[in-house]
Amino acid sequence: MALQGHIQELSEKHKKLEEMIEMELTHPDWDEVRIHALKKEKLRIKDELERLRGSIH
Repeated sequence: MALQGHIQELSEKHKKLEEMIEMELTHPDWDEVRIHALKKEKLRIKDELERLRGSIH
């Protein structure tokens, strides 16, 4: 099912963004603008995932 594959791909991107945010925050001179952009993208993906998962049920 193509939709399930897309959901899986977005889930992996969401997880990767979380890891990138955590990694960025470990640096003593982390970039607030970069963190904000990563969090915004992560939220966008989360919203998309919820929308897609809702369309399955």
